[in-house]
Amino acid sequence: MRLVVGVSGGSGMPYALSALQALRALNVETHLVVSSGAKRVMTAEGAGPQLPDLTAQATQVHEDRDLAASVASGSFRTDGMLLIPCSAGTLAKVAHGFADTLLTRAAHVTLKERRPLVLVVREDPLPRPMLVNLLAAHDAGATVMTASPGFYHAPQDVGELLHFVTARVLDQFRLDVPGFRRWRENEA
Repeated sequence: MRLVVGVSGGSGMPYALSALQALRALNVETHLVVSSGAKRVMTAEGAGPQLPDLTAQATQVHEDRDLAASVASGSFRTDGMLLIPCSAGTLAKVAHGFADTLLTRAAHVTLKERRPLVLVVREDPLPRPMLVNLLAAHDAGATVMTASPGFYHAPQDVGELLHFVTARVLDQFRLDVPGFRRWRENEA
C-alpha cells in the first residue's frame, strides 16, 4: 500500500506523528508533504513533534514547493491521501480545487483520480466559512474527520487518545491499527 501524507499548518502535530508511526508499523509506503505553515506551527509549539520526527517515519519526503514531484501526478499510483492536521486554509484550497502547492496539488489529484482523501481538521469553534468548506470538500469526494477521540475505551493517557484518532483515521483506508479497542466488538 502507498499513501500520501500531508501535514498542514493546523495545531496538532502529535496526530501527524502518530499516523506516520502507525503507517510505518503497518509497512505502508508513505510520501510525506509538509507545508510551510506546518513547519511554522512546529517551531511555535516547540514541545511537540518537530520536522525530523515526522520525516524519520516517512518512506519519502517531498518539498511542498516541488510541483513536479511524483505525487503531483495522477499517473503516480497511490491508495489515497491523508491530510493530518488539515488547517482551515488548506481545507479551503482543497474544497475549491486551488492547487498552488504540492500538498494541495496532491489532494486535487487524489480527488481527480477518485482515490480516498481523508481530511483531519483540528479547529474549534467552526465558523460558517469553514463549515461551508467542509461540506464542499465532502461533496468533492473527501472524507472529513475531526481529531476527536472517543472515551469508551477508558484512555489512561494522551498517547491512548492519539491512538484512538489514528486508528479511526486509518480505518478509512481499511487499515487495522493493532491495539485499537472498538465499541462492543467482543460482545456476543
